[in-house]
Amino acid sequence: MKDKKWITEWKEEIIAAVLLLGFAFFINRGIAIKGLYMDDLYLWSCYGEQSFREFVFPLGSTRFRFVYYLAAWLELMVFGNHIGWFVPFNILLNSCIAYTVYRFGKRLSGKRFIGFLCGILYLLSRMSYYQISQVYGLMESIALWAAIGIFYCLYRYLSDEEERRWLVPAATAMYFSVCFIHERYMVLLPLFYAAFLMKKERSLKPWLSITGAFLAVQAIRFLTIGSISPAGTGGTDVADTFHLSETIRYALSQVLYLFGINAGPDHLNGLSWGRSPYWVHVLVVFADFLLLIMIVIFLVTIIRERKQMKKRLPVICLFLLFIALCIGSSSVTIRVETRWIYVSMTAAWLFAAYMCGVVKRVRPLIYCGLFLLYGILMLPVESFYRGKYENLYYWSSQLRYNSLGEETFGKYKEEIFGKKIYIIGNSYEMSDFTARTFFKTFDKKRLAEGTEVTFIESIHDIGLVTPNMLILREDPAHNAFQDVTEFVRDLKFEPVYGCYEDGWLDESAKVRIMAGKEGKIGFKFYYPGVITGLEQITVTINGTEKQVIPITSNTVTAEIDTTAFQVTELTFESNFYYENASEQRGEKHLSVVASITAN
Repeated sequence: MKDKKWITEWKEEIIAAVLLLGFAFFINRGIAIKGLYMDDLYLWSCYGEQSFREFVFPLGSTRFRFVYYLAAWLELMVFGNHIGWFVPFNILLNSCIAYTVYRFGKRLSGKRFIGFLCGILYLLSRMSYYQISQVYGLMESIALWAAIGIFYCLYRYLSDEEERRWLVPAATAMYFSVCFIHERYMVLLPLFYAAFLMKKERSLKPWLSITGAFLAVQAIRFLTIGSISPAGTGGTDVADTFHLSETIRYALSQVLYLFGINAGPDHLNGLSWGRSPYWVHVLVVFADFLLLIMIVIFLVTIIRERKQMKKRLPVICLFLLFIALCIGSSSVTIRVETRWIYVSMTAAWLFAAYMCGVVKRVRPLIYCGLFLLYGILMLPVESFYRGKYENLYYWSSQLRYNSLGEETFGKYKEEIFGKKIYIIGNSYEMSDFTARTFFKTFDKKRLAEGTEVTFIESIHDIGLVTPNMLILREDPAHNAFQDVTEFVRDLKFEPVYGCYEDGWLDESAKVRIMAGKEGKIGFKFYYPGVITGLEQITVTINGTEKQVIPITSNTVTAEIDTTAFQVTELTFESNFYYENASEQRGEKHLSVVASITAN
């Protein structure tokens, strides 16, 4: 019987994991990384140019996150030039986190479907945008995972009747690690002291271990970056930008976020509350009303069941303190990004699961149904806000570089290396670093030798399109690039008849050429046959003016003047042909090889 029960439980666990994984890929469909830029591109560049020690242990930098850098080093080593693998990996990683949330929620509530709902809400959240869509999302993901792991260990330390000695050491180890994933989680130190106080811990070992871990973190930070003050966002320092009034305002805005209200500007959350449609307001208000009912019933249950107060109050305090500390750590810099609230939001859902586990005697299924209904109401809200990711401060740029990757390496693969890439316009303000480095990410050798990016104002800034050229234009309306190479090639050089891609001309040939700013069209003729001195080519310009070019040697150059930036029709009539040609492509014989330029 035990074996059958064990098998049944594991089947249910596997089903839950598969469903969470499938939902993760479904809800994040359409998100992709096809080209790196900004922080992600710089990280990739550092990986390629620095040694292992320099990359993982960057002495003298403003941040020392060696645990994250080690994970990033392994990720970049495995993925190589497979840029498209980052998003699927991020989705897979967050599916694992969602499964962890599911397991924790199931333990807290005592009900599998409540735990599963917590996992679904985690994946559904609009706050997941950065963790899925950026290479640096790995940092936010593993930091959140470690923070939830710390809370899990301390929760069990407080609530388990049977003493488990590994819980505090595990939480301490995760605390030390998470401080070197993202330094804002150093703020979780009081959570340990609070847990020890509520547990009435008399042994000095837990107190000394977490204190020692914290001091070790500060000592390492001071020795490696010369400061214990955490760096802020956007190149700032928390010590320089901290203002109490702003911190309180940011903290209150995060509380509103926890209740579904986008309390910030569009570029940080997709769409602010004030600009959100009426139906979103209605659904959020109803969802919050359900939460209010749950909280009231929970408080009444806590008061009525006073005998359990001693056991439950420490857990409640632990939840509230964890959420408060996470909110506080995200409120001390110059802005609040919703990705920083993700960990607080996850803890809030787990707290709701805990409330479902406490309210057992007063129709628990109805109570849990309130939480389920909350999730149903928030489903269209979260989906709506996910559809507004294009308003996020970095999203448009990511779309542009995705497009750049598609229009270049996506089309031409390895043929892109060595090409001269001309981009018409530079309203996207691509940096020199990005122009130098972007295409290296697609090369297994990390070199992209000979690939050059040049910005031009119009097609008039270049001559005829050669095989080693690629012409792109910006498309700001769609945050994209367009490959216009063929269009520009045909516009500047249109073979009418008797002219072939390898340069051969028939005895009679016609082309249309757009001259450059100097209004000069140059020719270089190569005739591989025997020169008799009688060979000549008559060039007719726009059907009227004629110019005779004698072929006195195997290679002859000539030049004609025409109107700048205008299309000129040229007809070539040769009084000879190459007798040893192995083929005849048109009605007339092959005559000469021509290289034509337009300046």
